[in-house]
Amino acid sequence: MTSPASDLNPARITMYGAEWCIDCRRSKALLDGRGVDYDYVDLEVELDGADRAKAISGRTQIPVVVFPDGTHFTEPTDAELAAKLDEAIAA
Repeated sequence: MTSPASDLNPARITMYGAEWCIDCRRSKALLDGRGVDYDYVDLEVELDGADRAKAISGRTQIPVVVFPDGTHFTEPTDAELAAKLDEAIAA
């Protein structure tokens, strides 16, 4: 399974998740609370979303949060996600 290059190096932060996922709701709340402009791929709506997320992370866990620098987190803690956002702002 492959992922388009744009999935691996998106122009903006991209989060793959689902409403039923507690970790996804938590990460989404952190991004929203910080006013981050990001793309959300709803795995319940996007037919290939889960395959794309797995191609990025190599895992089936969500959320998968991908950054424009090509890095990604799978099931990040709030502290991990906040630190990465702070790093991106400082750059």
